[in-house]
Amino acid sequence: TEYGHLFDIQRLGAIVCKGTTLNPRDGNPQPRLVETPSGMLNSIGLQNIGVKALIEEKAPLWAKWRVPVIVNIAGETVAEYAELANKLDGIPGISALEVNISCPNISAGGAEFGVHPESAARVTASVRAKTSLPVLVKLTPNTGEIVKVAVAVAEAGADAICLINTVRGMAIDIYTRQTLLGNRTGGLSGPAIKPVALAMVYEVAGTVEIPVVGCGGIASGSDAIEFIMAGASAVQVGSASFINPRAPMDVLEGIEQFMVREGVNDISELVGAARR
Repeated sequence: TEYGHLFDIQRLGAIVCKGTTLNPRDGNPQPRLVETPSGMLNSIGLQNIGVKALIEEKAPLWAKWRVPVIVNIAGETVAEYAELANKLDGIPGISALEVNISCPNISAGGAEFGVHPESAARVTASVRAKTSLPVLVKLTPNTGEIVKVAVAVAEAGADAICLINTVRGMAIDIYTRQTLLGNRTGGLSGPAIKPVALAMVYEVAGTVEIPVVGCGGIASGSDAIEFIMAGASAVQVGSASFINPRAPMDVLEGIEQFMVREGVNDISELVGAARR
């Protein structure tokens, strides 16, 4: 709703809300954002209003929109993920769930679920069993087993895979000799991680049979086209909106302009083009 006066949000393919937990969270200590070369570090710590308030206050508004809303969920145990999925199932205004097993900036839960195929699959299966909504699973890049994790969540019932989330990082003030983030480490996002994200999308898209959603450093139509050519069926825009609130629409219009210039009639013609 914050960007509604800047562009028609109904033109977007979907909107993903920030991570939602069972109970409200205050998040990590300040400071939470640090600018870095070609990117930013964040350590928000899943600050959110909690699932009850989301259902009562946000979902009724979303139900009036044409654009689908995907709710990102995060738990500290497998049981919490299942409970979140159960509570959100069948709520008007919620079109799908994005399972966050990749957030690297909370002290318990999150990152560890996405590091190993077995734990990632357990979370996915628990969510799948409790909802009839489409289930996307967002993967962490902070693992050496990204393809195995992707295969595991696909076999556990995911309808799509989204990657990548932020890369674990740190910044230090050499004069105060202190870390710049209140939580010491955070997640690196923005253009700096785009090559990493592209490579992982390329690897995963060539392995799984379900759709892949690409994200990580997308700020323009050409960025998005790269991800699509790597095998992504859709893309997400996140950090670019901090610098340019109109970034999602710029990306959409950039894709449309590219298709006109190149004589592409259907975006599906470009999906995986770099793999052929």
